[in-house]
Amino acid sequence: MEPTRRLLIGGLATVGLSGMAGREAMSRSVPAPPAPDPNAVALRYDKITVPGAQALAEWEKCRAAKRGWPVVVGGDADLERIAEQFSLNNPVVSGAAAERIAPRSTEQILAASAKVEFPADLYKAAGISPPQDDDVLPKTWPAPSAEAPPGLTVAQDLQTGRPLEKAHILILPTERSWEAPAYLRWGGWNACPPPELHVAALRSWHARFGAELAGLNGDTMNVRIRNRPKDRQQAWQLAHELHAYCPDIVDQGIGSMAAFASELIRADWWFFWWD
Repeated sequence: MEPTRRLLIGGLATVGLSGMAGREAMSRSVPAPPAPDPNAVALRYDKITVPGAQALAEWEKCRAAKRGWPVVVGGDADLERIAEQFSLNNPVVSGAAAERIAPRSTEQILAASAKVEFPADLYKAAGISPPQDDDVLPKTWPAPSAEAPPGLTVAQDLQTGRPLEKAHILILPTERSWEAPAYLRWGGWNACPPPELHVAALRSWHARFGAELAGLNGDTMNVRIRNRPKDRQQAWQLAHELHAYCPDIVDQGIGSMAAFASELIRADWWFFWWD
């Protein structure tokens, strides 16, 4: 199936009619133009749609083309949720009061991310202390799971594990994967960190582990890793960092920091989700 490409741009089509007959016909039969779709107004990035089973291969293709950074955002409902989050604070789109503070621009979010001291500010925001270099590693180091680590889950139905019938890929106007949350204004709800902290985290992980943001839907993030932790000490430190970033991956997931650190040594993908 060939991918389809279009712009997610909202707006109303204008129809020009000339002459009395045209005006009379319009008054008799042309309905009032529909209001613009708020979600369509929100996102103005190129979009590619493919079967979910082909999403990773298409993402690789787009990444190699270097025409912007591709992010797989899932199916129709996922794309709608991304658009809703993007436009949540925009009074023009959301219908909020005009005096409401306008949403921050991509440039403002990126500027804020440059001021983040990572990971110190991450631990501060989480309200926990970072592990110390001289912390003793657990005496019991669990063996890695026999199950395959999760990959590009945003292109799958999480209940069945089957690929989505179709998956959308947004092409963002940047070559830096860590900037994607700024372009999508993604984060800042419930326990999910604000966009600038996502940017700072992904930038740091890219420098240390070759991390690349590949998938992002309404509450889930898929990050591909080029360089795994080199030893148990590095994996142990990283496990605490990722837990501060997304507690549920341990607290409601694998269950222990030692087991999580063990998995990080073998995993080429990181999976995060926030309620």
